[in-house]
Amino acid sequence: MKDILLILVLQLLHVPTFTLRTVMLVKGKSLAAASLGFLEALIYVFGLSIVFSGEQNAVTMLVYAVGFAAGLFLGTLIERKLAIGYTTFQVITKTKNMDLVEGLRKEGYGVTLYEGEGIDSKRYKLDILTKRNQEKDLFQKIESYEPSAFIVVYEPKAFKGGFWLKSMKRRRKKAQTS
Repeated sequence: MKDILLILVLQLLHVPTFTLRTVMLVKGKSLAAASLGFLEALIYVFGLSIVFSGEQNAVTMLVYAVGFAAGLFLGTLIERKLAIGYTTFQVITKTKNMDLVEGLRKEGYGVTLYEGEGIDSKRYKLDILTKRNQEKDLFQKIESYEPSAFIVVYEPKAFKGGFWLKSMKRRRKKAQTS
């Protein structure tokens, strides 16, 4: 029974570590990914040694699989909580809602406004870059100004220059002088 519980706990450690390592790798954070990979391999080998050294029965294998599934779920929750990286909001509106644009800019968001043609009238597109951990707040702000907006959120792989990087540099300098 002790081994079965240990297998479950190890899977609950191993799989979230695997999930976070994968995220770090995709985000280009090589050192963090390598560190998590080391931890992941250690947990994995230790767990497998327990599985293969004891009596292999259906219960052990089932607990291993249940631990794997629960670990995936836990890893996903942790990753969402950490919300590492950035997202770009693409907001399409039927009107040129300058209250929305100015309101977001006052709150520190970089907003680029475009005018285009929809199937039956003009449409306005806003591009807004934000940190992933601010997605929910930004979504609510947009909806409060423009409830019928069409919103698409995606993750940029990389970006360079522009308002966002300048404002991050200003905040970093301000933090260093404080």
